[in-house]
Amino acid sequence: MSLGDENGYGDSGRGDTGGYGGSGQTRTRYPDRDSDPYGSQRRGGRSSSRGLVTVVGVVVVLVAAIAFANRGSDDSGSASGAGGSAPKASTTAPSGEDPVRSTDATGIPSGFAHTQQGAESAAANYAVVLVSADILKPTRRAEIVRQVFAADQQAAMTAKFDKAYSAQFLSDIGLDTNGNPTGESTYVSRTTPVGTKTTGYADTDATVDVWCTGVFGSTGETSTTPVSNDWFTMTLHLQWSDDDWKVDAFSQKDGPTPVNGDNQVSSSDVISKALEEFGGFTYAR
Repeated sequence: MSLGDENGYGDSGRGDTGGYGGSGQTRTRYPDRDSDPYGSQRRGGRSSSRGLVTVVGVVVVLVAAIAFANRGSDDSGSASGAGGSAPKASTTAPSGEDPVRSTDATGIPSGFAHTQQGAESAAANYAVVLVSADILKPTRRAEIVRQVFAADQQAAMTAKFDKAYSAQFLSDIGLDTNGNPTGESTYVSRTTPVGTKTTGYADTDATVDVWCTGVFGSTGETSTTPVSNDWFTMTLHLQWSDDDWKVDAFSQKDGPTPVNGDNQVSSSDVISKALEEFGGFTYAR
């Protein structure tokens, strides 16, 4: 795996390439309800339909009561009979098993179960740390590489990350050579997994897609990379190594991206305060 294959690590626009930075966001603002020319007609119809809504509500309650009574009086055990089967638990429901046994001194979860769920949990946690602000800090990055990647990939990944996150790249996004913000700005890159999907699984390796959303950029009135949000999917190839799941290779692509909500954009001061007050999370399923 070459870093060039990973959708543009080192480029300034994470929104288009998988690197860090920002891209423009198209916002759609809907008309205010107060200015809706059809508002009065809709309000006039509500009172006339109140009786119908009441009747429908009574019917629904009666149907539910009958269904409940029939279920309670059924002594035939339909779950074990030939006519039906017990409902299956959702694949996202808690299993009762701790997905992570321990966390080392780096704060990165480790000790994932040797199961498909364990692989998904590892992939989600690794996605969080691989797209974090810490990956831009040379000292912290070395710890991340040792913890996250398989032993035979660590030297190559260290070289690729060091080349991608060069002093020039860091300067372009308002950071010094240590990955810290310059001036009075605050830099943020936080990722939250929305879901995981296993596309391949065996006893010694797994491939997991992690659908993510996140916020990234720098606060400050003069920032050229204001804090924005994006949606992307990371694909992580994992191998079972040293009694844990480790990353062998990974890639990133844009989306799936939902329609932006009609939310008012917060000021730089509000974003800065939120970054101070709200801590980030690791993720464990």
